[in-house]
Amino acid sequence: MSQTALITGATEGIGRATAFALGRAGYRVGVCARTESKVRQLLDELRGEGIEAAGAPADVSQPDQVAHLVDTVTRALGPIDALVNNAGVLIAKPLEELTLEEWDTTMSTNVRSLYLVTRAVLPPMRSRKQGTIVNVASLAGRNGFVGGTAYTASKHAVLGFSRSLMLEVRKDNVRVVAICPGSVDTSLLRDQPMLKSEPSRILQAVDVAATILHALTLPDRALVSELDIRPTNP
Repeated sequence: MSQTALITGATEGIGRATAFALGRAGYRVGVCARTESKVRQLLDELRGEGIEAAGAPADVSQPDQVAHLVDTVTRALGPIDALVNNAGVLIAKPLEELTLEEWDTTMSTNVRSLYLVTRAVLPPMRSRKQGTIVNVASLAGRNGFVGGTAYTASKHAVLGFSRSLMLEVRKDNVRVVAICPGSVDTSLLRDQPMLKSEPSRILQAVDVAATILHALTLPDRALVSELDIRPTNP
């Protein structure tokens, strides 16, 4: 029986690759991002491949928009079996140059949204005794880097959230998985003047999407709670 997945931050990078990977694997796919035109375009592309898809524009740091998103996806596609909390921002700056607004934006997008979307999706999973929540963290959730005070703090929070929630809900057959990629060739990284990388030597978004799909398709009795992903030969 086909399952429904909801992916946040789905119009670019890891989110977009995951939407297609899960759709091609037979999932019904719910998507969101802030920009309505990008969400519409993604839905057209998914449906063009024969993937059953629905979604809405949403700032997932805002509870009313999260509620509307979850309602829209559930009405169109049925109960959400898998949630991929992928929405995130990276603002790499020396601490003295990092504004309070940039700090708050990072925490709002990377941590507050995690709480809001998970809280909206979790109760039906627990009542049905099934579901998987995948939180896209980062190797920055384990290690620091220059210019990463806000981002690293937020991704440490994602790991702490994931570890605690995993212990809380596993008794209801709900799995919580933290995915920790290293550098991935997406616009999130390319737009950072402080962070230099060679695109051909780092991870691609499709690599992370394939790992997320793999975690979701493990036997129901098996939980891999944390996965670190690095380039094989950087």
